[in-house]
Amino acid sequence: MNMDAITAIENMRKKAWADLQRRVESCQKCHLCRTRQHTVFGEGPKENCRCVIIGEAPGEDEDKTGQPFVGNAGKLLDEILSESTIDRDSLYIMNVLKCRPPSDDPKKKNRPPAKEEVSACQEYLETQLALLHPDIIVTMGNTPTQLLLENDWGITKIHGRWFPKRMIYIYPMFHPSYLLHNKQNYQELRALMLKDAQALKIALDKLKSL
Repeated sequence: MNMDAITAIENMRKKAWADLQRRVESCQKCHLCRTRQHTVFGEGPKENCRCVIIGEAPGEDEDKTGQPFVGNAGKLLDEILSESTIDRDSLYIMNVLKCRPPSDDPKKKNRPPAKEEVSACQEYLETQLALLHPDIIVTMGNTPTQLLLENDWGITKIHGRWFPKRMIYIYPMFHPSYLLHNKQNYQELRALMLKDAQALKIALDKLKSL
């Protein structure tokens, strides 16, 4: 392939990303557009991305900043990645939902995504994955795991297992917010999440050698 063809393909990819982000920013497919401050598109390398992390939905801090995983759950994720010597900047990080689903319960800031909200955002998620074409997709929590594996398996039973699908490996892990909401079992869950992250690091290192 000559340089002109490569440049044309790169320009098409950049345009596709820009068009997709504009569509997300102006999206009104569901009622969450009325309560959001910012959409949370995702961040990370768009070229040669080997691994993607998909969470469930933006929280209050993410809604304020427009960035994924920047609240308490994001800080815990950073700790786990750092202890596993995984560079966060090497990962593309996003959520299934691009808008925060606020909770009606005054004791809770956020809530799990509803099915109709997931359906509204699914096209955006699938387009991002098609453009990124990663080798590994880490699904954090039940929502992305059940969506991509097309089943109703709970994360507590299948975390840390590898699922090949369409030339990609899906790797379910606990969502860090799950640990934060389970204070009684926090240390045990954190140890399990760290073990899963360390196994992910081994897989990423193997990819680098290919």
